[in-house]
Amino acid sequence: MPPRTRLWLDFVNTDAAAQLPGGDLLRDFEALLTWLQQEQAVDEERAAGIRRRAVLQPAAAAATLVDARRVRAALRALAERGESSERVRDDAVVEINRVLGRSAGTRRLDPDPAGGYARSFVPTGDAFAGLMIPIVESAADTLISDELPRVRRCADPRCHRVFLDGTKNGLRRWCDMGTCGNRAKAARHRARTAVPQ
Repeated sequence: MPPRTRLWLDFVNTDAAAQLPGGDLLRDFEALLTWLQQEQAVDEERAAGIRRRAVLQPAAAAATLVDARRVRAALRALAERGESSERVRDDAVVEINRVLGRSAGTRRLDPDPAGGYARSFVPTGDAFAGLMIPIVESAADTLISDELPRVRRCADPRCHRVFLDGTKNGLRRWCDMGTCGNRAKAARHRARTAVPQ
């Protein structure tokens, strides 16, 4: 069974701290929109309309990127310290409510490509205002369902990725066994087999 993910945690992991060799995956507004499309938070038709608007309203697109980074910073704090800090949780809830409160639109249930159903939010008015809705709703779902105690930062000190520990025993330590987990296992093996000099 693959590890469970949450959209908001994937969004937190787009920042420069989580990208070991790269950098911020949200380097510009187009990168933000592309990421939202890849994560199926924005469909192709809506993304095309927003791209057209971004050309006509570059200042609004730039402000949306700044706002997305602000949301991401609050959600990173929630992921890393929210379980142990009431203030961090309160700050994140304020940020979530700020985003939810400024977006007008309609919530819908739509068929998804896998044959099931997914909730969607269709904004009215400002095309840019609703872009963060799926992300903050994902964070809200984590708080509502009391999953925050299972949100972890990778145990590899070089890695800043966060993840939801969906294991039965709740003892997962690595964002990915194939990378960080294997590096840790290899380091332990080298330490055990090192010949003393």
